[in-house]
Amino acid sequence: MIDLSTTYLGMPLRTPLVAAASPISRNVELARQLEEAGLGAIVMYSLFEEQIIQNSLELDRMLSYGAESFAEALSYLPEHGVYSVGPERYLEQVAALKRALSIPVIGSLNGVSAGGWVRYARLIQEAGADALELNIYFIPVDTNITSSELEDTYVELVRAVRAEITIPLAVKIGPYFTALPNFAWRLMEAGANALVLFNRFYQPDFDLEQLTVRPNLQLSTSAELRLPLRWIALLYGRIPVEFAISSGVHSAIDALKGLMAGASVAMMASALLRGRAPDVLRSVLHDMELWLTEHEYESISQLRGSMSQRAVAEPAAFERANYIRVLEDYRPPYALGSHTDLTGRMLYPFIDET
Repeated sequence: MIDLSTTYLGMPLRTPLVAAASPISRNVELARQLEEAGLGAIVMYSLFEEQIIQNSLELDRMLSYGAESFAEALSYLPEHGVYSVGPERYLEQVAALKRALSIPVIGSLNGVSAGGWVRYARLIQEAGADALELNIYFIPVDTNITSSELEDTYVELVRAVRAEITIPLAVKIGPYFTALPNFAWRLMEAGANALVLFNRFYQPDFDLEQLTVRPNLQLSTSAELRLPLRWIALLYGRIPVEFAISSGVHSAIDALKGLMAGASVAMMASALLRGRAPDVLRSVLHDMELWLTEHEYESISQLRGSMSQRAVAEPAAFERANYIRVLEDYRPPYALGSHTDLTGRMLYPFIDET
């Protein structure tokens, strides 16, 4: 019997597959079915800083323009049973998932500044969340902001959230940092117990008929796994935190690669959203067990980190040496220009010119 259990954020999980932050967590019944299928934990969809601030601004506007009291301002909002606004509905959903599930429920807070909205980290904890994932998603466009200033802001945000809660804290970041290992270390020092690599920056598209910029939601593919796979393999054993691999986990092989790089869990969202989520999950777990059995592993813990940079025979493969090898080993399917270099050496001896 293969032992698929793992530990993430100090919590024991029966399997390493975790439902990443997505609309899946809005459906309590679907979450329950995923638990039955073998899900290890579930991350809530994100509560955004902007949603919290907007909720506050709406009440302030009502008080400033016509409403004479807080109670009267609240009366302008839709009835609670008909349409619950923003943060309150989120906290209710956390509590609902906790009542329905026995697996860990991880809250998700998405923001970039250490403002008053950070207190919602504590409210999410009080609603019953077992841990919190802080998702830092920001596109810097101000030419006056330096990379060091931006990183300082993120570190202070993590420190502020850490001060609000006692439950474990994971930080989900993007890959676009000049010196990612140093930044990861600073996040750990600020209070992060785990790092989730990476969040996905959704790219807008142009509507040429309407001449508008429109959202463009694209689900991930397995090809996107390579970037987080490389960085987890590089950071594992260097930064004393746990890692979760996210973006591109669609199959058992994807999940196993992430674990072998050094991740404690593999997070899935797009694969679950594409198909019938419980069946997809069962299939991935089944295939993981088959692979582990065929390769004579007894548990997940045996393979964790076995393909990290510190463990492989060629550690340089994760750095510039791999880049050089890729270029040298490439063989195009057809001839490109001359077949010889300046020394007369054949460039493409494998090509059949007949």
